[in-house]
Amino acid sequence: MFKTTTPCQILASLIGGVFCVSSLWVAQASSETTLRLAHASSADSLINKAMEKFAAEVTDATQQSVKVQIFPNAQLGDEGPIADGVGAGSIDIGLGGAVDAIDPRLNVLSLPFLFRDADNVHKFLDSDQGQQVQRLGEGRGYLMLGVLDSGFRQFATSKAIVTPADLAGIKIRTPPNPVILATMKGLGALAESIPFGQVYTALQSHVVAAVEPEMRDYYDSKWYEVVKSLSISNYIWTANWWYMNKDKFDFLTPAEQASVKKSASDTVAWYRTELTATYAETQKKLEEKGVKVTTVDTAPFVVLVKPVYDKFSNEWGADLVSAVKQAATSN
Repeated sequence: MFKTTTPCQILASLIGGVFCVSSLWVAQASSETTLRLAHASSADSLINKAMEKFAAEVTDATQQSVKVQIFPNAQLGDEGPIADGVGAGSIDIGLGGAVDAIDPRLNVLSLPFLFRDADNVHKFLDSDQGQQVQRLGEGRGYLMLGVLDSGFRQFATSKAIVTPADLAGIKIRTPPNPVILATMKGLGALAESIPFGQVYTALQSHVVAAVEPEMRDYYDSKWYEVVKSLSISNYIWTANWWYMNKDKFDFLTPAEQASVKKSASDTVAWYRTELTATYAETQKKLEEKGVKVTTVDTAPFVVLVKPVYDKFSNEWGADLVSAVKQAATSN
């Protein structure tokens, strides 16, 4: 009988089997997918810890067929370029608050005094209406994996903000966010868009007299050394949107897709729990530093921001704004 010899075996007899081994290695390597994940938060931030948890779970759940490579600290660009990169496919997964490339209507969740507290936010995000909002970017090639809190924004100046009159005419630093700028105008404050890294100096030199920070930023950036009164108003909630290039997601096998989605869901749940403890610890540290923390009666402020809702109802659609507001109120 004649023995059939494969081409690989013939070549193996000539070059000591290197070709066969190499072919097997190439086949194995090509079956692995590495997802590039980028965000602008620091490597020691809660956001990055969440991404590390996500990456580890994805690798384990897919038995290493999918791996996640994390690029923190804006290594691949700030939030806007990250969103653009995910849309173009040069980045696979991104996080951030910049949503113009995805869908500007996502900013609807940052309307003033829309949410009472974090529990209210999370119930909305998990509701049918919240899920509809998260699907807004799919037409542009984005798949939302989840939403992580960037957090509520407060008022901080040299004295407690008790009524809207306490903000009237005050120069306050804000990011260049159209909703925040419109809200500050409605409250009578004079908004100044100053880069994040220049805020401490701007406060110290009295270029501005106030800020509207998220509590962790207020502590981490040591703004409390200059303005030592923090008024808890929860006047605007902002998101770290967590999104993926839809074509790259569709490239994965159904089992891999399920693993990515479950890992993202598990990470969101973990992050929410950690966030609650982080805020409690941060407020305690601020009070130990001599910061006076007060709670604002928001009712008089809410009346003044109605024009903000009117403005963005015209831009994004009255039906969307009304549906989101109703769902947020009912949670």
